[in-house]
Amino acid sequence: MKVTKILYWSSTVLLSALLLMSAGMYVFNNEEVSTLFSSFGYPLYIIYPLAVAKVAAVVVLLSQKQSVIKEWAYSALFFEFILAFFAHYMIGDGEQFGAVIAMVLLLISYIYGRKLFNLNKIS
Repeated sequence: MKVTKILYWSSTVLLSALLLMSAGMYVFNNEEVSTLFSSFGYPLYIIYPLAVAKVAAVVVLLSQKQSVIKEWAYSALFFEFILAFFAHYMIGDGEQFGAVIAMVLLLISYIYGRKLFNLNKIS
């Protein structure tokens, strides 16, 4: 149980830090992010809502023990990281490793969170 707690909380805190740094970059380094989003072919108006969504996901991941909203946050982050990986891969900038790290942290947090809160079956 102790190893499960350590793995869950360390991966969740590292994932949260990564998301907060990313959201901060979206807000405080908007010119560079806008250039990157343009190269992806994404509309620029999604930068600020995506930053808000990342901060909201951190709040949910750190404050909820287990709930439907937490499952939604995990699934939204899963799709966000998959899309980020392929966006970087498709333009060939070599920056997809951050999405891989985020995905690994997300999976560890999710799996060990379910073990920690004794949720063996997905409802």
